[in-house]
Amino acid sequence: MTMPDDRLTTLEIRAAEQEKTIDELSDQIAEQWTVIERMERKLAALTDRFLALEEQAAPDVPVTKPPHY
Repeated sequence: MTMPDDRLTTLEIRAAEQEKTIDELSDQIAEQWTVIERMERKLAALTDRFLALEEQAAPDVPVTKPPHY
């Protein structure tokens, strides 16, 4: 049979381990968020660059009536 002090010690150990795990997960989430923000900035820059290149490469389409008019 376990003594009350043993149960209390076991609970304190579990609480400390859970707190450590929560801190580690929080740090990991913060790191991942930084990576996501960096990737979003790169994607936005690449999108802007692609659109600029597309505008330069595509000739202006003249507005004319189709031949059947």
